[in-house]
Amino acid sequence: MKARQAISISAIVLALATPLALMARADGGAIPAVPTADHATTSKLVYGLLSDSRYAYRPRALDAAMSADIFKRYLESLDGNKLFLSAGDVARFARYEPRMGDAVRQGDVGPAFEIFALYKQRVDERVAYARGLLKQDIFDFNSDERWYYDREDAPWAADGAELDGLWRKSVRNDWLRLTLAGKSAAEIRATLDKRYANIATSIAQLNGEDAFQSFLNAYTASIDPHTDYFNPRTAKLFTQSMSLSLEGIGAQLQRQDDVVVIRELIPGGPAATSNKFTPGDRIVGVGQGTSGPMEDVIGWRIDDVVEKIKGKAGTQVRLDVVPVEAVLDSAPVRITLTRAKVRLEEQAAKSKVLDIPGVQGAPAKRIGVIELPAFYQDFEGRRSRDGDYASATRDVARILGTFRTQAVDGVVLDLRSNGGGSLNEAVELTGLFIDQGPVVQVRESGGRVSVEADRKAGVSWDGPLAVLVNRGSASASEIVAGAIQDYGRGLVIGETTFGKGTVQNLVDLDRWPANEGKRYGQVKLTIAQFFLPGGSSTQNRGVVPDISFPVTVDASVFGESTYDNALPWTRIAAVPHTRYGNFAPLLPRLDALHAARVAKDHEFRWFSQDVAEFRAESEKKYISLNLAERRAERDRQDAKRKERQAERKRLGLQLDPLADIDSDDGLTANERDIAQDTAREAAAEKRPDPLLRESAAILADAVRLLDADRKLSSTVLPESTGPGLWAR
Repeated sequence: MKARQAISISAIVLALATPLALMARADGGAIPAVPTADHATTSKLVYGLLSDSRYAYRPRALDAAMSADIFKRYLESLDGNKLFLSAGDVARFARYEPRMGDAVRQGDVGPAFEIFALYKQRVDERVAYARGLLKQDIFDFNSDERWYYDREDAPWAADGAELDGLWRKSVRNDWLRLTLAGKSAAEIRATLDKRYANIATSIAQLNGEDAFQSFLNAYTASIDPHTDYFNPRTAKLFTQSMSLSLEGIGAQLQRQDDVVVIRELIPGGPAATSNKFTPGDRIVGVGQGTSGPMEDVIGWRIDDVVEKIKGKAGTQVRLDVVPVEAVLDSAPVRITLTRAKVRLEEQAAKSKVLDIPGVQGAPAKRIGVIELPAFYQDFEGRRSRDGDYASATRDVARILGTFRTQAVDGVVLDLRSNGGGSLNEAVELTGLFIDQGPVVQVRESGGRVSVEADRKAGVSWDGPLAVLVNRGSASASEIVAGAIQDYGRGLVIGETTFGKGTVQNLVDLDRWPANEGKRYGQVKLTIAQFFLPGGSSTQNRGVVPDISFPVTVDASVFGESTYDNALPWTRIAAVPHTRYGNFAPLLPRLDALHAARVAKDHEFRWFSQDVAEFRAESEKKYISLNLAERRAERDRQDAKRKERQAERKRLGLQLDPLADIDSDDGLTANERDIAQDTAREAAAEKRPDPLLRESAAILADAVRLLDADRKLSSTVLPESTGPGLWAR
């Protein structure tokens, strides 16, 4: 999704640098002239898997066209907004374009390293130029100048002079944002100088592992949008994110300047239960066990510090910590912790109950809400068969059990911005709402179709159901929403989903050489395409809701349809499955009730207005560098925010906890006070959510209409055996 507000150069660079930094080793920032033997072997293994085998769903020959594609994608992965490399730089490396295929096939990725080294050099040059601008008298904002921040589709800058012009506007925009936030010239100069210096430091720390992984991912992305290469460290992080657990001290860390600081303590983890840490504390040294040498980690990459702190449960780690209230050169406090397995509860399923008022004398309805951010599963924990493992399905089943005891009238499954996860979890979770039957059809590259089905008798919830989705709902979310829709098991509400209808599998590259250690990493490759029980694919088109909300982002900007090599939509034969209901006769009445209600709903109207404004702003792709214009726009937004908050107070509505906080402080995430920033994040979770409440109201409407009209109910829910029973 394109950013609503102008993106500063620093934000662009950090967005690039952060994921690269999470992939690298601790061997400094030097880019070797030639790849290592492991790099060469890994490249050959990945080539064999994707272009010289039948593993991939859509293998693609490594020919001249693909070489050109790899070259283009590699440059874009380094400099996607075209702010560092010039057209001359690109032309300089044009001789490598037809050799990219051979580089992958033969494991000779030296050209990629050469390009990466020049990229790092250009970043240094651009940062030096930006820091030099801070000393110049260029910060008068009375002209009609504009900063066109979105350069994704722009041509490469012709030369250094054109890049100078782009950077001059970006630096002026950074300065203007801080001016509007009330900072003095001296404060602005100090903040931006440190910001740009940190960019240079972050990029300087990128090394050969980063260059190699970026290059191989240019190749994998040329195969299809969802095939990726993970080096050993990235593979470990991916597994951790899927399992919703880690072994360590239970703290979320971030980098500020040259030190790693504690951003948040994970409840129940060793750091939290020790009562010795505060958000903002700085970690300056790490030692293993009770007597291992202490290593000074000031200036280290955050992933390298994390690697030292994490470790097997039951082992000890010593940390030298400078408290948040002390100056950095103060004597640190030494704290010893015993590592443990920590569950990342913040990303697990959550629940609440909404009370929806009755209408026309009808009683109020209580609607249970399940917020599911991902389809997580601890694969290793499940294989161990000890019964103690993270699972989205198990968590949702537990919540549904609670809802039954609370006698809720319906359930909304909130899958907004849930990008997917485990296919197995999607199938089993759907089985909580249907009584046996196919959930998804999986077609392999050779055309063979298999069916993933719920084979467990019974349901965990047989009552009214709605699934809330948006454009960020993808993959496993689309399997669940699509299956619920095909079965007529519940309503789908929201926006058309992302449109990712392919299945990926992890392949461990170390299994072929039979390594004892982890040397080559893993490939997440597309192995199949999935189809709903009714035969339709969600690929490219997504799941279309029964009741639609305002479209927040256009399909031309975000979603599967934006990928130039995405698979097209298609369909196959349906498989027999129960049809619990057909909501078509009910939808016109639900739409009418929805339209009448939101016309009077202040929060929903404000949301719709903000969406329209966001879409209009996104189309511009530029921002004014005129102080009077920017101040007028800021004042307009501030006034709008205050007027809405006053209206909430007058009407007795839930207040917006962020209404009194400036929307743009001009700072990047690692420049803010950590305690204040985490408090703001927590407050954001409590903001009014008109879409969720309206979804619950729509479901309550459906319950009332069907319970009051048995003829309508028998048409919509022919399988129902009584009021409030949608699955039997």
